[in-house]
Amino acid sequence: MHEMSRKVLVMLLAGGQGERLYPLTRDRAKPAVPFGGIYRIIDFPLSSCLNSGLKKICVLTQYKSYSLDRHLRIGWNINNYELGEFIEGIPPQKRTSDLWYQGTSDAVYQNIYVLERERPEKVLILAGDHIYKMDYRELIEFHESKKADVTVPCIEVPLNEANRFGNVSINNDQKIVDFVEKPDHPQSMPSNPNIALVSMGIYLFNTEVLVKRVIEDAKKDTSHDFGKNVIPSMIHEGRLFAYIFNDKNNKAVKYWRDIGTLDAYWDANMDLIQIDPIFNLYDTSWPIRTYHKQFPPAKTVFSELFPGGKCGTVLNSLVSNGCIVSGAHVERSVISPNVRIENHSEVYDSIIMEGVRVGKNVKIRNTIIDKFVIVPDGKQIGYNPEEDARQFTITEKGIIVVPKMLPLL
Repeated sequence: MHEMSRKVLVMLLAGGQGERLYPLTRDRAKPAVPFGGIYRIIDFPLSSCLNSGLKKICVLTQYKSYSLDRHLRIGWNINNYELGEFIEGIPPQKRTSDLWYQGTSDAVYQNIYVLERERPEKVLILAGDHIYKMDYRELIEFHESKKADVTVPCIEVPLNEANRFGNVSINNDQKIVDFVEKPDHPQSMPSNPNIALVSMGIYLFNTEVLVKRVIEDAKKDTSHDFGKNVIPSMIHEGRLFAYIFNDKNNKAVKYWRDIGTLDAYWDANMDLIQIDPIFNLYDTSWPIRTYHKQFPPAKTVFSELFPGGKCGTVLNSLVSNGCIVSGAHVERSVISPNVRIENHSEVYDSIIMEGVRVGKNVKIRNTIIDKFVIVPDGKQIGYNPEEDARQFTITEKGIIVVPKMLPLL
């Protein structure tokens, strides 16, 4: 392990309810939501940790954490505790109160015991629901070069989207001079009136500073949130710096997605099926790790192209292991493991999760279908808005979401 990495403890916040991702979060924590066919959202920040040599990781869980805990146990049980390496799921310990985590700052405050036990020099606080690639070693080097108390990785976004994030203003030395969480009127960058600098929801703290600040915040009547309370309160008192995101995705456009809504989730999955996707899953120098169940290879069945014949075809799609496309047509879709799509069915612009069974003569488009749903013969989803609205969730963009194991009629 890199010497610098030994001194850093990661606290990955994975406890949010994810209400805007409902019904995908009905039975699971937001970071455990499947993504890109074979992954879960939490695999992306964890893979960045692994690729950065950071192997002391506490995953702070809370709501509906069973599937997330199981995924960490069977998919990420890769470290040697005797060498000081670990990935540990930590539910609320209620050491300081009878309450669950009240906010991001409170989640750390309730786990100060962990910091006392591990005694890291620095603490890297990550969100469990973002898709990106970052070499945290570069962040740590920047933090040390600036002799910072806190460093906040930031990314440039269009000004009209900046009200969804923490708006950051910096001076010529990248010192943060202002920080406003989700402002009504975001500040643009001096160099470009159409662009704003925003926080990525990642914070690198010197441990002493972190402990002092979360204890102070715990005594106040606040939201107990880093972006809303702790960081703004430090602007004039501490050395806060903005680290401009250096994307390890190696594309012309920096890629960072906050999978906060169903539409954002669908968009990010659809990013992956482009001819030259913005987010590269196939970069062997930056592997994305996950847990794979033991399924056989994907298979297409039938190829009779004469009128009335059957043809198993898949175009511009991700197809996972264990899938059988049997005389059906799949286009611009993400198909998760162990999915079966039967004769004369059509699937367009959709996300089909593990274990789904699509019957014969089914038509599906612009749809997310959660795990183990059985779609009966002749069913149409995405073609009749009134009928879909009676049965399913429909997003602002008109994406239909079919919840887990719902028996369809």
